[in-house]
Formats: sequence, C-alpha cells, structure tokens
Amino acid sequence: MDAKADLRHYLDEARDALVWKLDGLSEYDARRPLTPTGTNLLGLVKHVAGVEAGYFGETFGRPLPEPPPWIAADADPNTDMWATTDESRKEILDMYARVRAHADATIEALPLDAPGHVHWWQPGRQAVTLHRIVVHVTAETHRHAGHADIVRELIDGAAGLRPNGSNLPDGDGSWWAAYRDRLEETARHYRL
Repeated sequence: MDAKADLRHYLDEARDALVWKLDGLSEYDARRPLTPTGTNLLGLVKHVAGVEAGYFGETFGRPLPEPPPWIAADADPNTDMWATTDESRKEILDMYARVRAHADATIEALPLDAPGHVHWWQPGRQAVTLHRIVVHVTAETHRHAGHADIVRELIDGAAGLRPNGSNLPDGDGSWWAAYRDRLEETARHYRL
C-alpha cells in the first residue's frame, strides 16, 4: 500500500465510524446533548465537516464552492457543534459527503509534501504539508469518533468501531453489568 492509500485508510475508518453512529437513531437522539458541554452525534459530524472543509480547502488554496455556513468568520460561537431546527440530518450528512469528496480530491491531486498554510494556527506553526494535515485531521476525526462512540453508548448501548464488528469482548447485558460493577468496586477502593 502506498503512503497516501495508507493514510486514507485510517482517515476513512474514522469518518465511517463517526457517520454510522447516527444509524437507526431518531432525530431527537441524533441531536441530544449528553455531556455538560452539549456533545451530540449530529453536532460531531457537522463539526468534522467544517474541520475537513478548512484543512483540505482553504489550507491548500482549494476552497469549497459552497463551504459549510457554520465555518464562516461571522458564525455564532460553537454553531458547528449542534444542528439547528433549520438543519436536517440529511443536509448535514450531504454536506459532509461533499466536503469529504472535496478533501479526497485534494489528497489525490497534491503530493504529500505539498505546502499549505493554516491561517488560524499560531504564527510559526502555520506552514504545513499535506502529509501533516492528513495526519492531523485523521487524529481529530478519530478523537471525535471516540466521542461519538461514548454518546451512542449512552443513548442505546451500541458501541464499537463498526456496525458489523464491535471490537469489544462478546458478552450479554448481564456480563457487561457484572464487568461494570467490578470496575466500580475497584474504583471505590480508592475513594477518599
């Protein structure tokens, strides 16, 4: 496998994991804020779409013809982390698909040592290469896919890397309850 294909494999793995976390959920569950900071599944996808649009668009002088409106300089703070009542799940997923295709075209068109400029990074760190950005976006997407995994588990117990292979030990509900209880008992040993 060549370097670009190897990098794309890991990026695609994270992208796919993030999107499948929405499968089978109601609109309410896709939008539910389940952490004190409001982390929700559809917002994570929306955020990652903006991340890819910026890093694989502006950074390399290849802006999207229609960039996501939530990445505009005058967008409300944190508007990329949740879906408004005017934004449908389909619109956000379609935008992510367009952004993803544009990002893939950038990766395909440029060599890994192609120079780019990340204007929103601090001075002295703004000069980058495509290789660095692919690694950066892959790490960020995997991070958010992990957030999505936890949020989805809180909603209905679904967990794991892919829908057809959870990468978790086999166990029914009672096995997992006993396992969790064992961890809680261990943690209590250290409670003050």
